[in-house]
Amino acid sequence: MRAVEALMAALKHEGVDVMFGYPGGANLPTYDAIYDAGIKHILVRHEAGGGHAAEGYAKATGKVGVALATSGPGATNLVTPIADAMMDSVPTVFITGQVRTDLLGTDGFQEADITGITMPIVKHSIMIRDPRDIPTAIHEAFHVARTGRPGPVLVDIPQDLSRADIEYEPIDSVSMPGYQPTRTGNAKQIRLAAKAMANAKRPILYVGGGVVNGNASEPLRELATSDKFPVTCTLNGLGAFPAPHDQWLGMLGMHGTRAANYAMDEADLIVAIGARFDDRITGKLSEFAPNAKFIHIDVDPAEISKNVPAHIPIVGDANEILPKLVGEYKSLKADTSRMNDWWDRIAHWREKYPLTFEDSTDTEIKPQYMVQAMLEATEGQAIVCSDVGQHQMWTAQYYDFPEPRRWINSGGAGTMGFGLPAAMGAQVGCPDELVVCISGDGSLQMNIQELATLADNDIPVKIFLMNNGFLGMVRQWQELFWDGRYSHVDTGNHPDWVKLADAYGMKGMQVTDKTKLVGSFKEAIEHEGPVLVDVRVTKEENTYPMIPAGQAARDMVG
Repeated sequence: MRAVEALMAALKHEGVDVMFGYPGGANLPTYDAIYDAGIKHILVRHEAGGGHAAEGYAKATGKVGVALATSGPGATNLVTPIADAMMDSVPTVFITGQVRTDLLGTDGFQEADITGITMPIVKHSIMIRDPRDIPTAIHEAFHVARTGRPGPVLVDIPQDLSRADIEYEPIDSVSMPGYQPTRTGNAKQIRLAAKAMANAKRPILYVGGGVVNGNASEPLRELATSDKFPVTCTLNGLGAFPAPHDQWLGMLGMHGTRAANYAMDEADLIVAIGARFDDRITGKLSEFAPNAKFIHIDVDPAEISKNVPAHIPIVGDANEILPKLVGEYKSLKADTSRMNDWWDRIAHWREKYPLTFEDSTDTEIKPQYMVQAMLEATEGQAIVCSDVGQHQMWTAQYYDFPEPRRWINSGGAGTMGFGLPAAMGAQVGCPDELVVCISGDGSLQMNIQELATLADNDIPVKIFLMNNGFLGMVRQWQELFWDGRYSHVDTGNHPDWVKLADAYGMKGMQVTDKTKLVGSFKEAIEHEGPVLVDVRVTKEENTYPMIPAGQAARDMVG
């Protein structure tokens, strides 16, 4: 068969049921094979939209997302989604077309060294040199993308090789001697961790996106409730532990709760699970958790002790390690009363510093209220995809996520324009779920062309636009740290979002009265197709609480 037909067969063997992409000259043979392949393909309106849609699909389903692009600018348009997937450990495979092999290195039309360009931002990349290698490359790409620490894999296929005739036999197992991720965790280290937890008087479980990616939420709950361990999650870890819950302290980090951040600051033992101690969590690294010892559980050995030295490192899958840790801990029969003073301290912080805001006394819509209205209208059951900015932080603060894979956003890279295409991918992957995209008037215009993809494919995403006429987070920083010198953050009053929605062939609504917000959201949810709801909120509201960049958790403001 043609190599591209073998490519399709390999994709189907890997369980691929949908792909997101955009055709061009170098990947025309691939698109010819798609015509008869029986794999659903969503034609996006920009390659970046396809890449983020593949991410949203992967985050919502737990399966590998696939995006396709042609050579040159088609491939380089995938750079941001690839970088985003790398930062957030998203299992994705990006398949790009390349110029003919006789043109490589000649600066041929639409030639770009995409494997070289993306080398720092992929988990692995494969440049096809022999058409017979294409099926094996696909199977290896999926194996690498979904195992160990998940991440993006790039497969670049020259056009002439994709047209060649080859033989294809499906591969049921992949053996890569140079790639053998550790999964089970060291038994001795697990015992040491259990003893440290049993002796700690001020412990806290610090949970990251690795618990969601590793499908380890259930053993995490078992660990937390094996005693009364306080739990806090990173932005990407939200939903790994159910909210609300008596042991849930809220999100930690730059815009986390005071209870979570103060508990981290005063803890004597921090159990980090699938988290990487990034700067948005630690603040000033030299002053981070000065009294704590650290247990660090992570599938990626490169993350352990990278930023914060681990006293007890455990390398492996959280889903394999946590049940063993639960068993070891329960066998020690620790005295729960040792944490009574700790919980009294936490209760004091919760009472003194609740997560709250000053609501309007008229019909003006505060952005925090908008998130609460969204929670009420969706009954907390939506898959919520977010763009990046103030609306992202307010949603993380005020929307309760009861389970994993309900909160999809760009954490590490902070990519504006992520939310809309990611919601599209999530909805395609979970067609029976309510999928909501919450975005800002800055972010939504970054990949606004994907409104056409929603409409043409009748993908019923509900877009709730938090419209304050500003690049809100940048404006907030300019207000607080740059003497209120607002430099190019006012986005004005354009476009007319209701007319724009209508132009794209979808329902558009506008809400300016908070008494009508919940009803309007419910109306949008009940509509069968995609909807865009333009919500006019307070223009200059700040996201609090906040740890100023480079400062310690104890220096929170707001």
